[in-house]
Order: sequence, then structure tokens, then C-alpha cells
Amino acid sequence: MSLFKARDWWSTVLGEKEEFDQGCLCLADVDNTGNGQDKIIVGSFMGYLRIFHPHPVKTGDGAQAEDLLLEVHLRDPILQVEVGKFVSGTETLHLAVLHSRKLCVYSVSGTMGNVEHGNQYQIKLMYEHNLQRTACNMTYGSFGGVKGRDLICIQSMDGMLMVFEQESYAFGRFLPGSLLPGPLAYSSRTDSFITVSSCRQVESYKYQVLAFATDADKRQESEQQKLGSGKRLVVDWTLNIGEQALDICIMSFNQSTSSVFVLGERNFFCLKDNGQIQFMKKLDCSPSCFLPYCSVSEGTVNTLIGNHNSMLHVYQDVTLKWASQLPHVPVAVRVGSLHELKGVIVTLSDDGHLQCSYLGTDPSLFQAPKVESRELNYDALDTELKELQKIIKDVNKSQGVWSLTEREDDLKISVVVSLNLDSVSQAPDVAAGTDLVPSATVKVTLQNRVALQKAKLSVYVQRPLVLSCDQFTFEFMGIPRVIQCKFRLPLKLICLPGQPSKIASHKLTIDTNKPPVSLLSLFPGFASQSEEDQVNVMGFHFTGGSQVTLLASKTSQRYRIQSEQFEDLWLITNELLLRLQEYFEKQGIKDFACSFSGSMPLQEYFELIDHHFELRLNGEKLEELLSERAVQFRAIQRRLLTRFKDKTPAPLQHLDTLLDGTYKWVIALADAVEENEGSLLRAFARLRSATHLVILLIGLWQKLSADQVAILEAAFLPLQHDTQELGWEETVDAAVSHLLKTCLSKSSKEQALSLSSELARPKDTSRLKKHIALLCDRLAKGGRLCLSTDAAAPPTMVMPGGCTPIPESDLEERAVEHDSPEPFTSHKHLVAETPTPASPLQGVSE
Repeated sequence: MSLFKARDWWSTVLGEKEEFDQGCLCLADVDNTGNGQDKIIVGSFMGYLRIFHPHPVKTGDGAQAEDLLLEVHLRDPILQVEVGKFVSGTETLHLAVLHSRKLCVYSVSGTMGNVEHGNQYQIKLMYEHNLQRTACNMTYGSFGGVKGRDLICIQSMDGMLMVFEQESYAFGRFLPGSLLPGPLAYSSRTDSFITVSSCRQVESYKYQVLAFATDADKRQESEQQKLGSGKRLVVDWTLNIGEQALDICIMSFNQSTSSVFVLGERNFFCLKDNGQIQFMKKLDCSPSCFLPYCSVSEGTVNTLIGNHNSMLHVYQDVTLKWASQLPHVPVAVRVGSLHELKGVIVTLSDDGHLQCSYLGTDPSLFQAPKVESRELNYDALDTELKELQKIIKDVNKSQGVWSLTEREDDLKISVVVSLNLDSVSQAPDVAAGTDLVPSATVKVTLQNRVALQKAKLSVYVQRPLVLSCDQFTFEFMGIPRVIQCKFRLPLKLICLPGQPSKIASHKLTIDTNKPPVSLLSLFPGFASQSEEDQVNVMGFHFTGGSQVTLLASKTSQRYRIQSEQFEDLWLITNELLLRLQEYFEKQGIKDFACSFSGSMPLQEYFELIDHHFELRLNGEKLEELLSERAVQFRAIQRRLLTRFKDKTPAPLQHLDTLLDGTYKWVIALADAVEENEGSLLRAFARLRSATHLVILLIGLWQKLSADQVAILEAAFLPLQHDTQELGWEETVDAAVSHLLKTCLSKSSKEQALSLSSELARPKDTSRLKKHIALLCDRLAKGGRLCLSTDAAAPPTMVMPGGCTPIPESDLEERAVEHDSPEPFTSHKHLVAETPTPASPLQGVSE
């Protein structure tokens, strides 16, 4: 059992689906037994009033039937319960129950039986007050210095204080400037009420000032009559704490001093009775309730503070002395004497978990048994270790304990993509006045053989495509498993038929080993002219505005893709290869192959990398400028606030002009940051498309298998989203460096070099571009990509003509610049089969 847990002495759960708040818990000897044992009084918003007297047989017992002394349904919601001397003519304790429109005072009495479970308790209504206004909270005390009785003050939702002198109504006063009611407490030493207004400041009002102020019943009279009917309500002192308060408590140590404790949303304040701050503590967690109590050390005070992390902290002034874990989030905490045990901590949660606990530790009576000493058989241990390693190796080869067919039988996913676009676009978040954005419907079907729990379906598409809904959870649906399914969306969703263009800045030529196929048979839905014109040439118009032209040679077995934008070539090139593969598979031809014999377009690719990196740098500079201007703006505000608070008027010395100029600068910089973020998102999308194209061309150029292409994709496309903290450049550089030092290394010396474990934004992209060029050069010289499990001693790779090592210093980098030849400029006639394409109805779903 953990040392820092609240020790459960007694606990119970109140009702079903009932709600409670900080005023619903009270501890007192409500039945006036005089034995010093408190009873637990709990009221709920459902109108149930319960009184408990716990006395467990052993620590940690739950509630027994005899622990509940009384349970009665009062019909109206119970906002607060308090115990005091509320009945005239007697000094015995009575129970006050505050409803939203009524205040009731009860006497609690018990009749002893022959046995413990024969005791009977009942409540009797002494008097009640019907309230004209909706109540919020209440406090009580000896207002005005009366002796032997307690008066009650109720705060309404509209900021009115209603004072009741036991059975009679005394007066009502409106608090000036009240908007929302706050916590309310009474200080007997200063005879004043203390609350926190909606202006986030602590306010103190003298009882005598309230008594002689204008009556709230006369507020409906004219302004002149109201001014002459009584004195104006004046606040005694105020203190701005800058946040809303959760609760207020008054602690009187002796007749000469008292302290006001205020629990805020982020801080805990201790004030003197004249409003001066004695100390304050900034809390690490969001608090939920608190309770100050006297400390054993003279001149200090202890405070119990519960927070929303289910923790109970004990502070001595501002020093944390103890922290204990609770099984629930407390909304009310009290300390009392229960069953001859003093200092029991009683906590109540908002859903009715009532617990009595104490702090400290329990002695551990467990003693570990002695272990019989025996000699170890090292031969048997070696044999067992080898058998276990063999089992682990077999499991890793099979990729799981269960076979793939068994997992697929448990849950099957099928995806059907509509070939036609929706007649009415379902595109979300489309701005008014823009062109119509097309949409396509995807139908996902789940078939399960076994019962599943909390099955979650996630659908992912690459930007700039978006989904109307990407998360589905099935509650009616063991062991966590993931099933994936890939699918292809119709090409019409992204581009439309367009006019072919003869002029283009970027061109790619794909060679095949089969005669050219009519483009109309490959792209039947993109015919815009006569069929004779589009047998060998076809134009595509992207929804973003760019144009791509596809040409099929009449004499040779080649296809050319050309466009003004380099990144736009990838989608049409990839779609052409997939459709060619499907076309020849339908014809029964299995030896179809494609190749790329041109030079790798790394210069165009590097320009996109530089543009993306430049936008990242620009974003950091703009954020730094925005932070500096924000600091300047707040400094000017503080200077102006000091001038305005000064009793002696002083000239502003153009501070207002400087404030206005700084404000405009902050707004302009914020707009620039937002604009740069949009440009960075678009640049990252273009960079991803260009990266897909480069990976595709490398696969065709070097005859890479599907596993090797997957390794390239994992290295070049590690991020789905680009951020300032972790960017594409440093992530890809680390991945490419790892490949160059492992499977593409020239010698074991390079394998021994260690990589930096920390990813940081580089100063420029020169190192990344060198590594990418070196990767392509080593692939051209015979290198092959692999992920070997035995990374400690991979086979040494022999490449024709040698290769350039990875530069690890400035001198080595300069040597590489002079010695290494220009990569991949003369690699011709390299033919590679295309990777096996995915089915047209595959999808990504979990």
C-alpha cells in the first residue's frame, strides 16, 4: 500500500445519480448528545437529507445499516446545510437547511432502543422562511455581537443579502455593483461579511453599515426618494485578487487576531482582518475545496486543499507538508471527531462518494519467507534460455502470436468507393462565394466474428483532402488489435478534364516494355475532345488551378508527363503506372515493367525543400517579433495604469500614442504569423507530393522491391504534420543519415559512428541535400536498402567505383565537395518493375 494515500477509515456511496456541492456537507453534534462526537450531515441537490454516525468494526469497513441515523426526502434541492443556535429561547444546536426558495430550521432528536439498531431518529420543523428571491448560499454567526444565539444571512442570486433573526426577517440589502454571487463568510471579530464580487475583488461590509443602509424593499422608488430614505451602503475594504474565488473561510486564533482565507482558481490567499495580504501561495493544480485549521506550531496555520487530480494537500502557511491520494475528486472537506477518533478527514465528491480517512501509514506485518538456497545448474539455464530465444524468434517471424488469417477472420473491413461524385457536394467548411468543391462517398463495412469492445474506426486521407467525419466509435462492438485497409479515391475528386499544353517547365519520361495503350482506355472519364485527339494526349486540370499534360508516344513505348509545377507530376504519374499495371493484368500479361532512364530531378526537389525551410525560419522570426511586441505592449499598459492610479495627475508623455502604435504592430504581426502558417501548410503539402514523386522515380530507376520502397517512404515521409518543434528537415536528415551509416555504409568504420539522439532545427539545408544526393549515389553504385535485425555486424557492401562516406566534420565536408563526382548524371537504361499496386478499393481504417 502506498505511503501517500489517504487511509480509508469508513466510506459509502450516497444514492444513485445524485449531485453534491461544497455546501452539502456539515459535521456537528446535531442531536445534542454532549459526548463530543460529531455526526455527518449531507444534503443533495435531489432533496435527500442524510445523517451518519459511522463506527466501523475495523478500519476500511463500508457503511453498515446502523451507521445511517436518518434519511428523509425534503423534495426541494438542498443548497447548503449548517448547524447552530438558530431557535430562540434555547442554546441547543439546530439544523438549518437552505433550499432555492426556502430556509428551514429543524431539530434532530433520537430515541434510544434496547439494541443499537433499535435507535430511532427524527427531525421536527421548528420554523421556515419563504424567500422572495432565489438563494445562492448562506452564512451564520452572532451578528452585531449578540450572545447565546446565531443569526442567518442568505445571499440571493441577484446579489441581495437577507438577514434573519431566528424566527423573524430583519432586513435585506443589495450589494453595490453585484453581477454574480460569490462565496460568503462572516467574521465575528470585525462583525463584517466578506465576499468576492464578480469584479474579482474581496469585499468586506460591516454589519452595522448594512443595518443602517437603504432598505432593499425601497429600491423600486425614485432616485430622489431612495437617496433620502437611508444611508448609502459603503464597503469597508476591498482587495483585488485577479481571479474568481471558490470558497472563503474565517479563522480566529484568539480575541485579538483573525485571518481571512480565500481559495482562488489558481492561488490561495491569507488576508489580515483589515484586507492586507498576509501570504499567498500559487497552486500547481486546479483546486476544488479547502479547509484551514489550527496548527500545532505557534503563529502558523494548516490548510487542507483538495484538487481535481484527486489529491489532498496539507500546507503549513505556504509550505507543503503532506500530500495524499484520494479515490475521488473532493468538492467539500471537513475535519471532526468520530467514534472517539479525533481529526478524521471527511470528504465528499460531486457524485456522492463520502469517505472518512486519516493521514499516516499502517505498519506492515508481512515478513518475507526464507528462500531455500540451492546450487544453480548453469547448463540447464543455458538450454532453457536458448529454447526461449528460439520461441521469441519464431514469434517475431510470424509477426504476432496469432496468425494473420485468424486475425482477419475475427474482423474484416471492406471499402466501396463510389465512382461518381456526389450530386450535392458534402464538403465541410467551404467559404461562401468560392467554387463548388466536389465530394465522393466512401462506404466502409465491418464484419466481426467475435464480440469486440469499443471498436474505433479511423479514416485518414492526405492533405489537402478532408473528411466529413474521420472517427467512428461502436459501443456494441480482449486483446487490442489493429486491422488496416487501403483504398483509392476517384481521380475526378481532385482534377477535371482540361486542355493539353505543349509548353511545360517540368517533364518526365516513363519507359515501358509493352506497346503504348490508348489514353482513353486508361482514363475513360476524362474525354473532353474528340476521341481521335485524345488517344495519345490528354490534359488534366487540378481544382487548385494547375495543369498537367499526359502524352503517349506513337512510335516508341514511352509516356511523358509534363506540367508547370514539379510537385503536380506525382499524382498523374502514379495514377498512370497503377492503371497500366491493372490494364495488362486484365489482359493476362504478367511481365509488364516500367523504367525511368532520365536524370533524377533533385534540383527541383531541393528548391521545394529550401522554400519550406525558409517559411519555417520566417515563422520563427515572426513569432519572436510578436513576443517582443507583446512584452512591450504589456509594459506600456502597466506604465499607463500606474499613471492613472496616481492621485496627482501627470502628463502621459505620448504613452497613449505609443500604446496605439504597438497595438497596431501586434495585430499586423499576428496576421503575418497566421498568413505564414497557411503558406507553410501549402508548402508542406507540395513537399510531400514532390517527395512521393522522387521515391517513385528512385524505385523505377534502381529496380527497388516493395520493401525497399517502404523503407524510403518511412525515411522521407516520417511526419503527417509539420510543426516548429519537430520539422521535416531534421527528421528526414536523421533517417537518411541512419540509412547511410547502416545498410548503405561503405565499411564497418561508418557503422561504428554514433548518431545524435537530439533532433534540432538545422541552420540550413545544405547537409540534408548532401545526404539525399549521397543516398542516391550509393543506390546507383549497388547499395540496397534493408532493415537487418542483426545490426551489430551487417555484411560489408562492395560497390563498383567506391562511394563517398558521410562527412562528419567541416574538413571532411570540404573534402567531399572536391572529390565526389556529380551523382546520377550518366545512369541510363536502368529498368525496374513497378511495385505491385494496391487494389482500387483499398482504404486506411482502424
